[in-house]
Amino acid sequence: MSATTAETSAPSPALTHRQILAILSGLLLGMFLAALDQTIVSTAIRTIADDLDGFSLQAWATTAFLITSTISTPLYGKLSDMYGRRPFFIAAITIFVIGSALCGIAGSMYELAGFRALQGLGAGGLMSLALTIIADIVEPRERAKYQAYFMAVFGTSSVLGPVLGGFFSGQSEILGLPGWRWIFWINVPIGAFALFVVFRNLKLPRRSTRHRIDWPGALALVTTLVPVLIVAEQGRIWGWGSTSSIVCYAIGVVGLIGFLLAERAYGDEALLPLRMFSGRTFVVGSLGSFILGMGMFGGFAVLPQYLQVVKGSSPTVGGLQMLPVVLGIMSASAVAGRIISKTGKYKPLPVVGISLMAVALFGFSRVTADTPIWQTMILMLLLGWGLGGNMQPMILAVQNAASPREIGVATSSVTFFRQMGGTLGTAVFLSILFSTLGSHIRDAYTAAGSDPAFQAGMQQAGLSQEQLQSTLGRAVDNTSILATLPDAVAHPFRVGFTDSISIIYLVAALVMVIGVVVVAFLPALPLVRHGAAGAPAPTGDAAAAAAPAAAAGAPVETAEGSTGHPAHRSDLAPDELADRVGSAVQKAKDAQQAVEALAAESALREAEFTAAVDSLRDLGLDDASIEAALGADVTAPSGRHAAPNATGPASPSGPTGPGPQRTNPDRLGAQH
Repeated sequence: MSATTAETSAPSPALTHRQILAILSGLLLGMFLAALDQTIVSTAIRTIADDLDGFSLQAWATTAFLITSTISTPLYGKLSDMYGRRPFFIAAITIFVIGSALCGIAGSMYELAGFRALQGLGAGGLMSLALTIIADIVEPRERAKYQAYFMAVFGTSSVLGPVLGGFFSGQSEILGLPGWRWIFWINVPIGAFALFVVFRNLKLPRRSTRHRIDWPGALALVTTLVPVLIVAEQGRIWGWGSTSSIVCYAIGVVGLIGFLLAERAYGDEALLPLRMFSGRTFVVGSLGSFILGMGMFGGFAVLPQYLQVVKGSSPTVGGLQMLPVVLGIMSASAVAGRIISKTGKYKPLPVVGISLMAVALFGFSRVTADTPIWQTMILMLLLGWGLGGNMQPMILAVQNAASPREIGVATSSVTFFRQMGGTLGTAVFLSILFSTLGSHIRDAYTAAGSDPAFQAGMQQAGLSQEQLQSTLGRAVDNTSILATLPDAVAHPFRVGFTDSISIIYLVAALVMVIGVVVVAFLPALPLVRHGAAGAPAPTGDAAAAAAPAAAAGAPVETAEGSTGHPAHRSDLAPDELADRVGSAVQKAKDAQQAVEALAAESALREAEFTAAVDSLRDLGLDDASIEAALGADVTAPSGRHAAPNATGPASPSGPTGPGPQRTNPDRLGAQH
C-alpha cells in the first residue's frame, strides 16, 4: 500500500461548514438512491412478477441485486483507498443509473434479474463510499453530526420506498407505460442530479501511486459469497439440507479458504488485510454490525407484512405507519452526533442503542392481532431510537481506530458485515415465518371453531370446512384473498400470522441481547480534534501549512505552538492503550511512507523539468529566453526552478515561502 493513501485520507482542516454541506448534498443523494431501491422494489415485486409472467422467478431479481451489491462493497472500499474516492463514487452512481434505466425496459424476469445485478454493482459503492468520503473531510469528533444526515436519509427512504412502490405499482399506466417501470426510472433524474452535484462539489486529492490489486482475493470472495447468498435466498424453497444447498455450502467453504490464503499472501495490499482483525475495535465493530444487520433487516422484513396482512393496510398506508421509525432514527442520530461532538466519547451510545433495539423487539414479540396500532407505533419509535444511536457510532469507532490509508476498507467492511447479517437474518426469520405459519393458523382456526361469530361468518360466506381449507392454502401465497372473507373468518388467519411473527421478534430480541454483550467490549478510544485541546483549529495559511502533516498523521504545529498529539492518557485500560498505541505506530509508519512517496514524486518531476529545459535548449533557446518563456508568474512546485542556491539558505519567497516562485537562472545554468 502506498503512503499517498494516508496523505489523502485525513480530514482537511481547510473545509468550512458550508463546503462540507455542499459535498454532503451529493453524498446524500447517492446514498438515497441505494437506500430507496432496497425498499421500493420489494413493495412492488409481486406486481412486477405478475406483469412479466415470472412469479416463480421473482426471488432471483432480489438475489441478483443482493449478490452484486454485497460483493462489490469491499471492492469499492479497497480500490478507493488505493486510487481515490471521487472516481469510484461517480462510477457507482453511473452504473446504478444505467442499471435502473435498463430495469425499466426489462421484458422478462431473466432480463430484470440481469439488470438488477448491474444495478447492484453500483449500489455497492454508494453507501460505503459516502460514509468513507465524509470520514476523509471531517475530523472524527465532528463527524457524527454530519453522519446524522445519512441516518435521516436511510430512515426516510425506509418509509418513502413502500409509499412510492405502492403508488407506482398500483397505477396500471403512467404516460402509456406500466406504472411499475417508473419505480426504476425515477432513479434516473435523481442520479443525474447527484452526478451534477458530485462533479461540481466533490474535489478530493488524486492518488497516482501504483499498487498491486488483490485479484485472487476478489475472485475468492466472489466464490465464497455467491453460493452463500444464493442458499440464503433459496434455501427455504430448496430445503436447508438439500443437495443444492449442500453444494453451495461446500463451494462457499472452498472459496473462504482460498480467500484467507490470498489475503495472507498479499499482506497489506490484500482486499481485506487480515492484520485488521488483530484490532479489537475492528473485530467488535464488524461483529456488532453483523448482529445489528440481523435485527434491523429481519425486523424490517416482517414489520410491513404485519401492517399489511394483519392490520389490512395498503403498501402506501403501511409505509406511512412506519414514520415513527424514521422519527426515532433522525432524533436519536442527531442527539448522538451532538453528544459525541461535545464529549468526544462514543462507546455508551451503541450499547444503549442496541439495548433499546432488544427491548423494542421483545415488545413486538408481545404484540397480538388486536393490539392497537398506536401501541405498535411506540415500539417502532423505540426501535428507531435504537438504530439511530447505534449505527453511526459503530462506524465512527471503526474509522477512528483504522489507519488513515485504510479508512475505505474499514468503512466498507462494517457495511459489508451489516449486509451479510441482514441477508442471514432475513433468510432465517422468513424461514421461521413460513415453517411455523401453517401450524399456527391451524391452531387459531381450531380455537375459533366454537365461536358463534366465526360460525356466523362461515354461513355468511357460504364456506364449508373443505372450501375454507382450500381458501386458506391460497391465502398463504396471496394474502389479498383475506379481503374477500368476512372479518370473523379472516381473523384467525391474522392471529396465526401474528403468532409466527412473534417468534421471529423473540429470536431477534435474543440476538440483540448477544449484540449488547459484544458491543460492551468495544474499546473507548478517544476522539481528538486536529488542533490542540481547547484551542481553535488552524485557519487560513496556518491551516494550509498544517494540512499535509495532518493528512499524513504527523503532529500539527498550530499558531499557538502546540501540537496535535493527544495528551498522555493514564486512565486508559491496558487493552485500550494497546489499541491506541498500535494506531499511533501505524500512523507514524504512514507518515514515513508519505515522506518517501513525496520524495520519489519530487525526484520524478525534477527529472521531467530537466528534460523539458534540455529540450528547449536543443531548440536553440538560451537561458534568458527560457526564463522569459516560462514567465514570471508561474508558480512551481518545490524542488524545480525556484530552488535556493546551494550555498545559502532558502529565501522567504523560495519553495517554502508564500508568493509566486520564479525560474532561477542559476539553476538553469547549473543544469546546463
